[in-house]
Amino acid sequence: MIALKLPSQTVKIDKGELVSYNVNSVEYIHQKGAPGWRNADTEMFPVIGPTAEANFTVWTPKGDAIQDQHGLLRELIYTLVKADDTTAIFQKEYLANTKIANSKYPDKSTVSELYWPYNFKFQKKYELTKNGLEITFVITAEEGMPYMLGYHPAFKTESKFTELSAENNSTINVKEIQAVGNRAYLLENRTETTLKNTNSVTIQTKGFKHLMLWTAVDTMLCIEPITFYPYAVTQDKLSEGYSYMGKLPAEYKVFLKPTYL
Repeated sequence: MIALKLPSQTVKIDKGELVSYNVNSVEYIHQKGAPGWRNADTEMFPVIGPTAEANFTVWTPKGDAIQDQHGLLRELIYTLVKADDTTAIFQKEYLANTKIANSKYPDKSTVSELYWPYNFKFQKKYELTKNGLEITFVITAEEGMPYMLGYHPAFKTESKFTELSAENNSTINVKEIQAVGNRAYLLENRTETTLKNTNSVTIQTKGFKHLMLWTAVDTMLCIEPITFYPYAVTQDKLSEGYSYMGKLPAEYKVFLKPTYL
C-alpha cells in the first residue's frame, strides 16, 4: 500500500488502484467490499464498452482483436515506478498479440483469452497538491494505434437523492442515473461536474470528451471520463469510436478538487 500525504489530505493506493482519498477526515472514494462494486477505480483501455454481441471481436488496422468489456488493460498488473510523499507513478506494459487470461471467463464470458495487435505502455501518475488530487494517464505506442480510454473511479454518495451538476446548470440525482441501467448515463461534451454531497467534490478532466455515470446502489456513483460513449453505436461498430496515436505519447488528466479543502 502506497500513502501520499499533505496537511488534511491522505491518499492510499493499492497496486495502482485509488482505494482512499480522505480530506479533513472525510472519505470520498467508494470502499472495496461495500455494496455496489467490488473495486474503487480501474481504467478502460484499449476499448470501452461491451463486446459480447460482436463475439468479443473488435476491428483494428492490424486485424481483429479479442476484447472483453472495457478492454484488457485491467487484466494487467501495475508495477511501481516511483513514489515519494506526494507522488506515485505506476506502469503497465503490453507486448503485441500476447494472450492474456480473461478473469471474466467462464462465469461472465465465453472467451478465455484476450489480445491486442499493438505494443503499448500505460502509465498512471498520482500527484497530491494543495488544491486536490491530480491523476495523469500517459499512453505510449506506435503512431496510428487505435484506442479508447476511460477512467472508472467510484465515489461515495449519501443517498439516492445525492445530486451532481449536469448540462445547462441543471442537476441529476443518483436515482435518475440508476434508472438508465447498465448503459450508463451520458453527460455529453462535459469535462467537469460536481458531486454534491455534504462535503462536495469537483471532478475536472483534460483530454477526455465526455462523462459517463453509473451505479446500481444509493451509496456509490461511478463518474467516468471517457474519450467515446460506447452505446452511441452497435457493438460490431465499436471501432468507430477510436482515437489514434500521434507521434508523441497521449496524455489525459483527471483532477479531484474537494470543496472544503
